[in-house]
Amino acid sequence: MTAPVLKVTHMKKAYGAIQAVGGVSFEVYPGEIFGVIGPNGSGKTTLFNSMLGQITPDEGKIELNGQDVTTLGPLALNRLGVGRTFQTLQVFGKMTVRDNLIVAAQEHQGSMFSRMFAPSDSGLGDKADALIDQFHIRHVADKKAGELSYGQQKLVDIAMAFMSEPDLVLLDEPCAGVNPSLVGGISTLLKDLNRSRQGSFVVIEHNMDFVMDLCHRIMVMVEGQVLAIGTPDEIRANKQVLDAYLGN
Repeated sequence: MTAPVLKVTHMKKAYGAIQAVGGVSFEVYPGEIFGVIGPNGSGKTTLFNSMLGQITPDEGKIELNGQDVTTLGPLALNRLGVGRTFQTLQVFGKMTVRDNLIVAAQEHQGSMFSRMFAPSDSGLGDKADALIDQFHIRHVADKKAGELSYGQQKLVDIAMAFMSEPDLVLLDEPCAGVNPSLVGGISTLLKDLNRSRQGSFVVIEHNMDFVMDLCHRIMVMVEGQVLAIGTPDEIRANKQVLDAYLGN
């Protein structure tokens, strides 16, 4: 059986008396798009922040390609092949779209100082141009990111996560704040990236139609626990999920 890219084992995190995550375990396999859903307060954000290295779990283990990365920070994880987006945009508004992508790749290679003061291309221009074409943003490549629409900035933000050619990309609400007319395009783009780059994605998203269309498997969290893991069809048919979350 194929070894998982990401393995989370019995992860727990509490804030005082509040158990935000209470013993969560799951695996993500090569090439898989894995969704995480649940109502507000279910522990999704705490779980995600732990996988991003922003917080350290109280108990449990996080493994990346078999390596224990439970206590590593975001930069170390990035250099090990983890890309990420956040719910709030992380673009540099005064830099061009192309330079935003180049800076994202420099993050993988060096310090903040090197990212901000290295030459604008740093030998990464061809890689940036390839992603610009794949994301269909060639017409805004030389514009400052801050001048773009929110939806265009979201595409730039997602593209930045792929500049380091990560094995695993963690996407935090990629549709948040995006015009509904663009949601289908983001789904198609992520499917294309998944096929062309053979990477694995973990996606947190409140848009249920988006998650059901995009993900191979979905984990449902409720009150810090795993309620169910399954294919979209299995999740749709799970009565516990329907009662606890989907409300049907």
